[in-house]
Amino acid sequence: MAVIVTLTTDWGARDHYAGIVKGMLLSRLPDANVVDITHQVDPFNVKQASFILRNAFPYFPKGTIHIVGINTEESEKTPHVAMEYKGQYFIGADNGIFTLLFDERPDAVVEITLPQETGFFIFSTRDRFVKAAVHLANGGSITGLGHSRQELTALIAMKPQVNGNSLNGRVIYIDHYENVLLNITIKEFEDFGTRRRFNLNIRGKRHKIRQVCEAFSDVIPGEIVVLFSTTGHLEIGINRGNAAGLLGLKIDDVVIVEFE
Repeated sequence: MAVIVTLTTDWGARDHYAGIVKGMLLSRLPDANVVDITHQVDPFNVKQASFILRNAFPYFPKGTIHIVGINTEESEKTPHVAMEYKGQYFIGADNGIFTLLFDERPDAVVEITLPQETGFFIFSTRDRFVKAAVHLANGGSITGLGHSRQELTALIAMKPQVNGNSLNGRVIYIDHYENVLLNITIKEFEDFGTRRRFNLNIRGKRHKIRQVCEAFSDVIPGEIVVLFSTTGHLEIGINRGNAAGLLGLKIDDVVIVEFE
């Protein structure tokens, strides 16, 4: 079976960066299946990238190699790392993304010491990450990429706050349709709400919600709908509309779920 290598980056679709990396991968791994998870992460947005990759990688088979091209400039505080987690491999900069990506400590973590391909230090994905991916794809051990690293740079995922009969959540992701995902998980919502009716308090305005729906079409066009997202989080949408824009919501904004 051909090795799968995925790319998650903030390069966008206009520039040559993705093409260069794909070309290098295919030159060295002609049978590789190179998969674009996304190149549309907002520049340097580690939290957004972690959310996207966290929800994508569990659907890939064991042996998949994931290259993360977000904020990759190397320094003493953010070395380049490779790790194995549940049979898959991840390569990127230790800028906090991996502590948001995994629920448990990876099975192995190494700080990459492979020499750069060129004397430039501004395109690490091309000049080091591809080299590491080829090593793993050809059967090389992860320990052959460098020396063991005990800790990863930590970014803490914010949890919803309990305030009386309310759960104070935050916007953690807005998708292409401008549906809004909160940092309130299905379990947290159900354990706290115990099937009570609730309102959404958004920017000081209260929106009465009858129930958590199963589909957008459960409400009439233009009406707010609350669902359980396939990501495992509470999702706010507008049937045939753009929730984030119409409700004035941005990343990290607070949304209060008020239970009756």
